[in-house]
Amino acid sequence: MASTFTENASRLGQRIQETISEHTREMNLARSSSSYLDADDRGRNIRKQLDSNSDREKLDAMKRLIALISKGRNVSEYFAQVVKNVASQNLEIRKLVYIYVLRYAEQEPDLALLSINTFQKDLNDSNPFIRAMALRVLSGIRVPMVGNIVILAIKKSAADLSPYVRKVAALAIPKCYQLDHSHLPSLIQVITNMLSDTSPLSIGSVAVAFEAVCPTRLDLIHARYRRLCKLLVEVDEWGQIDLLNLLLRYVRAMLPRPSISSMGEEEADKDIRLLLSSAEPLFQSRNPAVVLAVVRVFWYAGPPSVHGKVVRPLLRLLQISKETERVTLSYISILARFEPTLFSPHYVHFLLFSDDPRPVKATKIKLLIQLINYENHQVIFREFIEYTDDPDDDIVAKCINAIGACIKIVPELLQQCLTVLTTVIESNHDVTVSNAVLVLKHLIQTQLSQISGLQVPGPSQPSVNIITSLARRIDDIHHPQARACVIWLVGQYCANEGTAAVEWAPDVLRKAAKGFAQEDDSVKLQVITLAAKLVVLDPVNHTLGLLNQYIFSLARYDLNYDVRDRARMLSSLLTGITPSVFASASGEELAEGRSGVVLRSEQVKLVLFNGKTDVEDRTNDEQENATIGALSIVTGKSSLSDPILPDWLEQGVESSLRDSPDDIPTAPVPLSFSSASNSGVRLVPNSTIAPPVSGPSSPAGRKWANNLDDFFNEEDESDGEESDESEGGDDEEEADEEDKDREEEQEEEEESDEGRIEQSDESDKDDEEEGGHRLNDSGSEHKGFR
Repeated sequence: MASTFTENASRLGQRIQETISEHTREMNLARSSSSYLDADDRGRNIRKQLDSNSDREKLDAMKRLIALISKGRNVSEYFAQVVKNVASQNLEIRKLVYIYVLRYAEQEPDLALLSINTFQKDLNDSNPFIRAMALRVLSGIRVPMVGNIVILAIKKSAADLSPYVRKVAALAIPKCYQLDHSHLPSLIQVITNMLSDTSPLSIGSVAVAFEAVCPTRLDLIHARYRRLCKLLVEVDEWGQIDLLNLLLRYVRAMLPRPSISSMGEEEADKDIRLLLSSAEPLFQSRNPAVVLAVVRVFWYAGPPSVHGKVVRPLLRLLQISKETERVTLSYISILARFEPTLFSPHYVHFLLFSDDPRPVKATKIKLLIQLINYENHQVIFREFIEYTDDPDDDIVAKCINAIGACIKIVPELLQQCLTVLTTVIESNHDVTVSNAVLVLKHLIQTQLSQISGLQVPGPSQPSVNIITSLARRIDDIHHPQARACVIWLVGQYCANEGTAAVEWAPDVLRKAAKGFAQEDDSVKLQVITLAAKLVVLDPVNHTLGLLNQYIFSLARYDLNYDVRDRARMLSSLLTGITPSVFASASGEELAEGRSGVVLRSEQVKLVLFNGKTDVEDRTNDEQENATIGALSIVTGKSSLSDPILPDWLEQGVESSLRDSPDDIPTAPVPLSFSSASNSGVRLVPNSTIAPPVSGPSSPAGRKWANNLDDFFNEEDESDGEESDESEGGDDEEEADEEDKDREEEQEEEEESDEGRIEQSDESDKDDEEEGGHRLNDSGSEHKGFR
């Protein structure tokens, strides 16, 4: 007994193992994917499986090939064996064969041409998926000689009953156009026909084909514009994006710009209103790209009153993902440049977080500068101060520049800004110090001079205090641009009431002269200029003259030609003030009666100190004319693929061009109401409507019912006729008498109804009572319809 049980258990276990092995045979691709890359017997097994008579073997071989394709391996050597299975009856095998042929048809055009007959035959297959795949492969064979075949296949599939096949036909149009431009007229005709398609599944692909083949033929949209607007909600997500862009271009090119009337009311074309009302539900789309496309339509096609509708959808997109947040912030930055009041109440959504990527932080800083106003300036200003401790040097530089930019919008922040910047200068972080110096230089040139009421070079007291603090830290400032700014400030504002230099200015020149050869070229240029300015202010100082002679001698032999030219120009300019020093520095011999113009001291001061009267604005935005939806607003680099919106048309084309039979509403059946009574209202068809023609459903001789009572009476008559056939002639006479009574009652009711309209309220009341008696006498069961 025990041995029999053990034997049966062993057989059962073996059977289960065979069953599991049989059913998991198709999972070998996932369990042993690394074996597909073995070069020993891989080729021999795949070829053997492709030539096998078993569909299971062929399917396994095709899965292996697709797996190798996904790994980047070139398996075009099996093209001949794969093409043999293009007419397989197994749907899974045919799908994989189509994918393979589509991948390598361009490399093996001759072998691909051998299977064209099979693809053409598949265009007539009963399965719409097979028809669509056959057309996709035909359009993917990039051989010019098959262009005519592809055109015929597209025309046939464009009229297919399946919307999925029509969608594939629309996507095949750009491929055919790229293959041979000579088919353009035929393709435009196909697109024209497909624009009238009522299926939402295919109309999005038709918009893609239109943009790729004939983007300038907007006249084809005229009669279809309103129907396309109404189909927007039903189109697939990615088709909505292309269709919205197409309709936006049409609106901008064919409709008049929304305007404001003399009464202050907005005037917009009804077709613009139709597009906005049709696109507004798409603000709730789960696809962020659809929402951004709708924002683009509302911003560039709608009047200013609808611009506020884009705020909430854009704020919702900020919570989806970091990638979506970056693109959405770029959109908001462009919109806030023109209408900052839309987003200023929502500035808390744009505060920086430590885990934000660098591009997101930079965009948020720029956006906060645009949204700052008198209500939120304290909060945003404190945020900028906190951001100066960020570990990213680039973000720190942008925050310090933002602190300086706040003063332009809110001048009351000037003292706080100066306090913050002077504190930042004490930092040991070179990037922080250098950017603070640059911002202070700009403030001294603009705000401080305007507030003090003085003109350059007369310095105000706040300017002198700041410059003094910077001059004492010149050795701690190593950034070339920051050092050049400090030296320029010392030279520009070193005059004490325009008579003599302050005591610390020559010391700055001495420190700069010690390492002149190792300085950056921009610093060397400012050192030479500082030396010339100090000599003009104190020409009798012998020590200052020797220091200048040393600096100009070094500059004469500098490797940079800009430094040499600057030194030569200034030495010639100052020859009239200290001729001996600058003549020796420039290598020229002093001679009496030197030719040329020699400037006096006052003229040289005017040239050196007041040479530049305008202050250059450092805030230049390279995306000033950027269009939302363009790739350049995200990447920061111009792209040829950026969409270009056409300008508004002055008057717009005739509105009648957009009329179509589909826009005419179906007229409802007009109904007239009889006079009301206590028992209800009777609905009577209008007398102008003819009764239906007698036919199979309306036997000849049947009387047309003029009201609901007659309609129900006719039903009673039909029931009575069936009973009369079984009961005999006496019942027929009784039915005739009842019909006559009903006709008399109907005539009396009509006369009483007409009388009620003309009589007074008192007579109406009497008529209603009589009508109630008549109803009670006749025994009618339909009192509610009177």
